Amino acid sequence: MRDLPLSTLPYADHRPARLERPPAPMGAKEATPNRLIATWAKTEAEVCEAQQLRYRVFAEEMGARLNLPAGAPAGHDIDTFDPFCEHLLVREVSRDDQPGQVVGTYRVLTPAAAKRAGGLYSETEFDLTRLRSLRANMVELGRSCIDPAYRSGGVIMVLWGALAEFMLRNKLDTMIGCASVSMCDGGHFAASLWKQLEKTHLAGIEWQVRPRLPLPVDDLRHDLSVEAPPLIKGYLRCGARILGAPAWDPDFNMADLPMMMRLAELPARYRRHFIE
Repeated sequence: MRDLPLSTLPYADHRPARLERPPAPMGAKEATPNRLIATWAKTEAEVCEAQQLRYRVFAEEMGARLNLPAGAPAGHDIDTFDPFCEHLLVREVSRDDQPGQVVGTYRVLTPAAAKRAGGLYSETEFDLTRLRSLRANMVELGRSCIDPAYRSGGVIMVLWGALAEFMLRNKLDTMIGCASVSMCDGGHFAASLWKQLEKTHLAGIEWQVRPRLPLPVDDLRHDLSVEAPPLIKGYLRCGARILGAPAWDPDFNMADLPMMMRLAELPARYRRHFIE
């Protein structure tokens, strides 16, 4: 896997997108008063920085059991889709323009790259047959994570701004991905969250998908009053829809909710912020 080339498709614009750090909420940790920039990785070393952040968050913080390819370097989260993806990075840059470490990342699999990769990562967890008509203009978002010290909101806004610009520039209109929910409580929270969102944010039948390894919702408590994690809550505010029941990912100890967001359904206030 490490010998495969980085994506050479002309999707990513490697010029940095800059955004001054917004004020942190009261009580949130603020590392420094520096600005944040979003860039698309253009070297293997930059992709490695994203993979190292992913390892720290998924393996060290969340306890995921990563299935790494043979020969993968220690301290990296790597899979076979990485070489086909565009990797979006957010860094904090000091006032004297010295870039720091990667503090946030997404990876993006474009329609053309998905064909080269043999499919989408989401297809390992869900039957996506009903999304076939969308695929020509549909990207898959994945492996999103933010350094624990930078979760006050600024990094995700920079990531989303760069993603919106990417979608518009490449005439893409649909984003899908798996939103992960921890199963550290055995899955009761995830089952209850699904039952809540099924009533309020479920996509129409024409877009619904089926999990290959379903979370056993009926064997879990699914009547708890729960609140969606901040990232999922943010997706829903932007008009995202749940595409069906969650899949169970035993390696990551997560329940994965399939989600879709279409630019045409972005609420007006977010359209003004990210697009207009």
